[in-house]
Amino acid sequence: MSDDAATVRPVEGARDFEAFLRLPWKLYRDDPLWVPPMKAAARKELKAKTNPFLRHCDFQLFLLERGGEAVGRVAALVDHLALEAWGQGIGMFAYFECGPEDFEGSGLLLGAAREWLRGRGMEAMRGPWTFVSQEWGLVVEGFEPEPVVMAPYNPPGYAALLESFGLAKEKDLLCWEISMPEGYSIPDRIITLTEAVAQRYGLTVRTIDFSNYDAEVELFARLSLNTLADNWGVTPVTDDEIAALAKDLRPVLRPECVLFARNAEGRDVGFALTIPDVNVILKETRGRMFPFGWAKLVWGIPRLRRYRMFGLGVAKDYQGKGVDALLYRAMWERMAEPAVTMEINYVLEDNAPMVNAITKLGARPSRRYRVYRSAI
Repeated sequence: MSDDAATVRPVEGARDFEAFLRLPWKLYRDDPLWVPPMKAAARKELKAKTNPFLRHCDFQLFLLERGGEAVGRVAALVDHLALEAWGQGIGMFAYFECGPEDFEGSGLLLGAAREWLRGRGMEAMRGPWTFVSQEWGLVVEGFEPEPVVMAPYNPPGYAALLESFGLAKEKDLLCWEISMPEGYSIPDRIITLTEAVAQRYGLTVRTIDFSNYDAEVELFARLSLNTLADNWGVTPVTDDEIAALAKDLRPVLRPECVLFARNAEGRDVGFALTIPDVNVILKETRGRMFPFGWAKLVWGIPRLRRYRMFGLGVAKDYQGKGVDALLYRAMWERMAEPAVTMEINYVLEDNAPMVNAITKLGARPSRRYRVYRSAI
């Protein structure tokens, strides 16, 4: 075997783990669109001790090497809560990274993930995935501008690598962008519609109460489970995962970014969560929080004008009644000002009611993520 032959092996020990963790900095160092995550957060995400999602999973990390140097990576994952919820033997591949023209290396990586999943009785492989609940997909359209916070990024060549291995499209996740150009106003038909919805069902829209944050997080989690449980790809979320997400989001949330729709009886029947796009700041700091990164983050968040709509849901007994349009309008009215942009993302391509509500607001298609699948 020549010294530059490609080989794949499991990650073993701290040195391998660091090579796996740091590989994106090596592959993307000259890519102007890549936004480096905080290394401390990336490290925390990959360990069961610090990531509650992994506590109900089995997983294995793999490295692709040439000449003793790491040039690619992948993870294989079995989520036992997902298996129970889906009723199917579907394992996932995650954190796929490779040279965008390295068909040999990508085949070895994906083959290693597939064989590991086969050995655990899986019938199919789905991905790309991450070790964060509901963060999936490969960018196949809309590579620019740079990704928003908590959204994957990859170069255009990755789709060809996955497809050459035999992976095929299972589902597309759509994104839109909406901005406030000079003179923009919400269309009259949307105002008329949403006012009628609010009056018919006795709805008001309120912002999050930070003085009662734990209870508000519990409410958000309960609504999420109620509204999204039947969506494709969604998996159960544990209390520990909810608590971890709440802790991570608390420093960046703003009152106008978290809305609830409440009916006349005082019951909250819908939610909308938007996150300031801290990727704008992370790109400036290159993911480094020391010595001045934290200061830039704290100072910069209130000044951000780019956002990601992270989630929107409506209780099952209020779905199809226009509550989603009411929440979209309320969110945009509270945040819209010149130079503000918002990416609305991760909407299933076949979720016609949500797609219609977004397009009626005047949003423009901006990005498409694809989840792939193959039989094992």
